[in-house]
Amino acid sequence: MKPWLLICLTLLCGHAYPQKPVREVTLLYTNDIESVYEPIEAFWRDDIHRMGGIPNVAAQLNRLRSREGVFFTLDAGDIFTGALSKVTLGRLPFDLYSAMGYDAVNLGNHEFEYGWRVLREVMPRARFPVLGANIFFSETDVSFAQPYAILEKQGIRVGVIGTMGVDAFINTMMPNNRQGLRVEKPVQVIQPLVDSIREEVDLVVVLTHQNRTAPMQTNKEADPQVQRGIDEDYELAGLLRGVDMIIGGHSDNGLHQPVVHPESGIPIGMTFGQGMHVGSATFRLDPVPTMISARLIPVDADKLTADPVTSGLIQSVRAKYPELAQVVGHLDRQAPRLYYQESHLGNLLADFLRSWAKVDIGLVPAGAIRADLEAGPVTRENILNVFPFKDTLTVVQVTGGDVIKLLEKSLSLEYGFAQYSGLQVWLRGQAIERIEIGGMPLVEDKVYSLATGSFTASGGENYQILARSPQSVSTTLVSDAFVEMLGLQERHRVPDVGRFLQQE
Repeated sequence: MKPWLLICLTLLCGHAYPQKPVREVTLLYTNDIESVYEPIEAFWRDDIHRMGGIPNVAAQLNRLRSREGVFFTLDAGDIFTGALSKVTLGRLPFDLYSAMGYDAVNLGNHEFEYGWRVLREVMPRARFPVLGANIFFSETDVSFAQPYAILEKQGIRVGVIGTMGVDAFINTMMPNNRQGLRVEKPVQVIQPLVDSIREEVDLVVVLTHQNRTAPMQTNKEADPQVQRGIDEDYELAGLLRGVDMIIGGHSDNGLHQPVVHPESGIPIGMTFGQGMHVGSATFRLDPVPTMISARLIPVDADKLTADPVTSGLIQSVRAKYPELAQVVGHLDRQAPRLYYQESHLGNLLADFLRSWAKVDIGLVPAGAIRADLEAGPVTRENILNVFPFKDTLTVVQVTGGDVIKLLEKSLSLEYGFAQYSGLQVWLRGQAIERIEIGGMPLVEDKVYSLATGSFTASGGENYQILARSPQSVSTTLVSDAFVEMLGLQERHRVPDVGRFLQQE
């Protein structure tokens, strides 16, 4: 055979051509990190002592992105809340997530804590697209935020759409903070956007902020009872077409492996929140996008060197507001929170409200307690991390019949188990047998005074019973009342649990 013919045959067989490289992309994702600037003691785990802390999340992301490959870093919302976010009106969170290298962030309900006008003003600080496709200015079709983004790295294009659930928008925000805006059902907005960009991108990702309201419980990873599920994301996955992954937020559920909808094939990912894990999902793009691996990666604070850039940003804010370091009291032991049960911290805060307002009953919703308190000195920043909201203390006049309805609502666990002071309840199973207020039997037509925050008093988390009752709103912030009451004693005794609910 002639040499030139052998060369031609070799070329025709493809042996002289390099193979087409396999195209892969990895999504790194988080949700609901909120105000967890420092590591959390992982008391529920035997293998890790401390987890999370934003500088450690940043270090974990940097470590993952240092590997070979194409990475896009996404967050499903709730980057605001906590003391440092509050004093900067959200500027610090946007600066932090920019420094952490996020490529897109979805709006969560906590981004509206200071009102949508403040949010709108600070969003331009972000060096990434801030997404919210189904939130519009009232009476218009004008989007409040950017509906979607097309991200590109090394020739790989990813379309990212951000949305918020209707319940998250309506029932977990102060009405004044969303007044002037409206929300549409996510599916009605997402599918037309998917159809418009599908042919332009290699991968389509939907960031959601929905499902049932998150359980405010630090060890939720180890407590299946409080894991609130992914019902709305799962339903959405069954309705959409042309989507390659849903990354969810709001319920703070966690999925060590994504759940794949059996009909659409769309995988759903979520990370438990509070910066304790980073999600990682790798897709092979050819011939069609296919997830080839996925996992949650714990943020082990003792095995990471905290990122100096984000640490510096946090410390610069603390230096600017030295009053946050003021010690306002001491606790004799740790006061943890629980979402479905009476808790040490819940009892403490409800006691503070009742004592400060000099009323019959104190009420603190489980979802309002955003962090635990550790034994020893307690700073103003600690208190503001526990209750970071701008709620003012409100006294509501309720009848004994209203109290029964409030307790039945708590026992339904719709938004967790509300924490009370001044009440004692006897149950037979889940049925209320007897109620005492101030040591005396409840009288259904008697009027009692109840202290809570203005969000709850205005019907937040579906507390419509309170919204319909006579009330007086003070100018005192709930957080200031907590600070004042904690400082009244040199060392405050953490109240026991088991004093409120009794089984017959």
